[in-house]
Amino acid sequence: MKVIASSIRKGNIVEHEDGQLYAVLSAESFHPGKGTPTTTIDMRRISDGVKTQVRYKTTEQVERAFVEDSNFSYLYSDGDGNHFMNEATFDQVMVTDDVLGDQKVYLQEGMKVMLSMFNGVAVSIQLPPRITLEVMETEPAMKGQTASSSFKPAIMSNGARVMVPPHIQVGTRIVVQTEDGSYVERAKD
Repeated sequence: MKVIASSIRKGNIVEHEDGQLYAVLSAESFHPGKGTPTTTIDMRRISDGVKTQVRYKTTEQVERAFVEDSNFSYLYSDGDGNHFMNEATFDQVMVTDDVLGDQKVYLQEGMKVMLSMFNGVAVSIQLPPRITLEVMETEPAMKGQTASSSFKPAIMSNGARVMVPPHIQVGTRIVVQTEDGSYVERAKD
């Protein structure tokens, strides 16, 4: 299915001019004041994991591959990969680490995800936009430090590093955005 380049989003699967399928890692449109608007797409070739970056004119046509999106629950990870169960059929699929990329750190047991399947193989994953994590390590707040100006590093219960406001302490549960790992707010328990 042909679509314009500016409509491509992270997680989409596109068929490149070389006939190979690529999973979109990021897509960013750039609209200069003068000149032609462009869309830059970072993508990973599904067959061998090679990453590449392509720049299109925003209105240029791109072939979007037909993939089946299904709801899955995350079960567990082992030496073979990451295991998910289809919520409708109860079939289990194994997804490799290179498909998950840096999002693997946010997986939690029982988490509902959307897997894009192509010919029975998972090619991309969509996590929930936000998850709740507990702060395991962070620096204590400094007296007189303002909450609005600076952030401090914190290590979360899943091992991820997140920049948090100074008032956040060890043991606090916070909401983190899975797309970029940024602090959103203190969790409402």
